[in-house]
Amino acid sequence: MLVTSISEAFGPRVRALRAAKGLSLSEFARRLYYSKGHVSRIETGAQAPSVEFARKCDHELGAGGELLALVPGRNRRTAGTECTDRGDHDDEHDGIWVMTMAPDGGSSFAALGRREVLLGGAALLARLGGEVAPRPSADHAGEHLEHHRRLFDAARGLGQVAPPTTVLPMLVSQAQALRTLACEARGRDALAVAALSARTAEFAGWMAQESGDDAAAAWWTGRAVRVAAEAGDAHTATYAFVRQALVTMYQGDAAATIGFAERAQAVPGTPARILGLAAQREAQGHALAGDHDSCMRALDRAACHLAAAAEEEESGQPVIGTSHVSDPVAVVTGWCLCDLGKPQEAAAVLDREVARIPASAVRARLRFGVRQALAHAAAGELDVACGLAEAMVAQAATIGSVTILADLRRLAATLRRWHTHPAVRALDPVFTAAFYRNT
Repeated sequence: MLVTSISEAFGPRVRALRAAKGLSLSEFARRLYYSKGHVSRIETGAQAPSVEFARKCDHELGAGGELLALVPGRNRRTAGTECTDRGDHDDEHDGIWVMTMAPDGGSSFAALGRREVLLGGAALLARLGGEVAPRPSADHAGEHLEHHRRLFDAARGLGQVAPPTTVLPMLVSQAQALRTLACEARGRDALAVAALSARTAEFAGWMAQESGDDAAAAWWTGRAVRVAAEAGDAHTATYAFVRQALVTMYQGDAAATIGFAERAQAVPGTPARILGLAAQREAQGHALAGDHDSCMRALDRAACHLAAAAEEEESGQPVIGTSHVSDPVAVVTGWCLCDLGKPQEAAAVLDREVARIPASAVRARLRFGVRQALAHAAAGELDVACGLAEAMVAQAATIGSVTILADLRRLAATLRRWHTHPAVRALDPVFTAAFYRNT
């Protein structure tokens, strides 16, 4: 069997720390909720450790992230996550937008730059045969804007219960309508249109990420930054760092997640809400890295900033970030504890907080509910984990979120360590069917 030098370094270090703690192999395996044979194979270097295993070892042995740092592949940064706007790409951002819609409900979106149109896109547009749309007058821009705001709120609500591929065409259409409205709006109306355009593009970026298209997510977030900057709003550009941190967090890249979150917090004059959201992302990055103390400090900052934001925010304006979770710092704390290898503590927090998320916020309940089940599974509470999972698998499969499905696959893999347990065995075909529908 081929054993990597990293596995050779990890196993002996675990064994040395375990011995220093006076823990027998059997007792250590019991605390980790892994079999004695599994732990032994890792300590001898015969089997490579998983990220989850390393996190639990870090917690039980008080290693402060030292063991997690020895796991190969724990940071998987993917190219193309930089989504702040760059001035040399205006040709692509300001060109022609083309959306195709298939009879089965599928759709695709492409932005054609002026050069692309000149090189062949014009023929395509001629075949599509569009007409010049009448523009609203400046006198009616404010009235139109109110309707657009209600449409945006409806799209966010739909995003909680429907797949992102259903929501994206609506957002593209609204982004185009707002682009038209911006040509005629004046004064305060023009600023309000730009603000709503930026929020629409930012939400489209989130839906694109949820559908598994990180490149489209970067494009839409870049557009949000550019539109906001034209209206004199530099804060959306700062929030783009928070969005980038979310992309890299789901890619498992702790260093990049922390880096983007810190960049957002370093910008002078950043509003309290963005500072709070950035601190949450930083905490999640530290949790991925196994750094408990830095994670808790970041969560404390997030709580302070978001409390201040609640007092400062202007009513009637679109909220940046989640609007469906009453205490985002609390649920993120549960999320972080799970990544820090503290499943019992994570389960206690998430049991309390998931129950507080409205039933109508299906996507949010699933996102944190799957984490709740994962925490119970990692703590060896199999019946509780399976009961939670059974109620969510079908919904998760139909909601179409690649990020939620990734955690669901992680949950399935965790539960299969106890494949002979009756509840786990009964749930296995349910997982298989759900994953098959989303391949």
